[in-house]
Amino acid sequence: MGGLSSIEQAAIERVAEAPMLARTEAWVAINSGTRNLAGLATIADSLADAFSVLPGHLALVDPAPVENVTTDGHVEAIGHGRHFHLAVRPEAPVQMLFTGHMDTVFPADHPFQTGRWLDDGRLNAPGAADMKGGLALMLAALEAFEASPLAGRLGYEVVINSDEETGSFASRGLIEAAARGKVAALTYEPALPDGTLAGARGGTGNFSLVVHGRSAHAGRNPEEGRNALVAAAALAVRLADAKAPGLAVNPARIDGGGPNNVVPDLAILRVNFRPRDEWSIALAKAAIERAASDVMASHDVRIEVHGSFNRPPKPVDPGAEKLFGLVREVGADLGIAVAWKDTGGVCDGNNIAACGVPVVDTMGARGGAIHSTEEFLIPESLPERAALSALTILRIAERGQL
Repeated sequence: MGGLSSIEQAAIERVAEAPMLARTEAWVAINSGTRNLAGLATIADSLADAFSVLPGHLALVDPAPVENVTTDGHVEAIGHGRHFHLAVRPEAPVQMLFTGHMDTVFPADHPFQTGRWLDDGRLNAPGAADMKGGLALMLAALEAFEASPLAGRLGYEVVINSDEETGSFASRGLIEAAARGKVAALTYEPALPDGTLAGARGGTGNFSLVVHGRSAHAGRNPEEGRNALVAAAALAVRLADAKAPGLAVNPARIDGGGPNNVVPDLAILRVNFRPRDEWSIALAKAAIERAASDVMASHDVRIEVHGSFNRPPKPVDPGAEKLFGLVREVGADLGIAVAWKDTGGVCDGNNIAACGVPVVDTMGARGGAIHSTEEFLIPESLPERAALSALTILRIAERGQL
């Protein structure tokens, strides 16, 4: 390691002493699937206790209202857990944002509930990499920063939401408000096992298209019916055909139908779009409008469109390049090779970048097989990545800019 100041060396020593692994093991033992509101309440309280070592104003914020289209075509409100928010030194001249999520993809009834140590020393546990290990190292980095003589130069907000895995619909406003005026942001999604970071990301949009037909007897008077299931299938095919370079389209599910002797009068098509850029979003919106209009005319049905492009594409713009350059510089001084590559995945970094704030959104632990029962955390990456964060923060504080 070269090029480190005494302040930076002290921060590295401090993160090495932080109980990151113990915190991670405690947090993965709490089921916090996005729909497990009791589990989310428990993990939120545990995070509040742990992060209370930091100065500032800490609060658990109620989620914004969110609606969902049910399998019977109705729109209903769905509950979410409270979000964690911490504001430290809002009067400081330089401000940063740190984000993460407390929810996992594993519901309370999922068989993957406990952690175990693998023979190669990795921790296999629900949310170990995505992202309870990341939350532990974020806290360690901030603790080290607060112990430094540079702490007074920089203020920050921390947002840990309860619904990232389902699109952050209940927390998007909180994140965007926290992003305002920030010089940079770090988000603690996991890095790849070799430490590679995510660069540019595509966007995503999720839609539910409710098709209303007309019921009839399948044998006596089928011609009087209007088959909503067939219309939804035709809609799925038309939307699938809208794929283009830079736009992936995935018709994922059709809800509806009933007894074999009844022409179904209701079907709901669920479809996901992955646009690479704003032009691709416009292309997708036009495809939805055109497909719905054509199917309504050709099948004599009514179609309601629900949904949005909730995460815009995230290019690597000049500001992001500058932040990536700083992280790479810090990594070189720590003996850590830092590289990044584009990905089709999305996260809250998409929304932060859309606010004009440079963000590196894979500052978390090294791990892999996320969203599966094989998910693993590489434990030695905790102090490694915490040091990477701590020194990045210190250098922004010292420079007063990127």
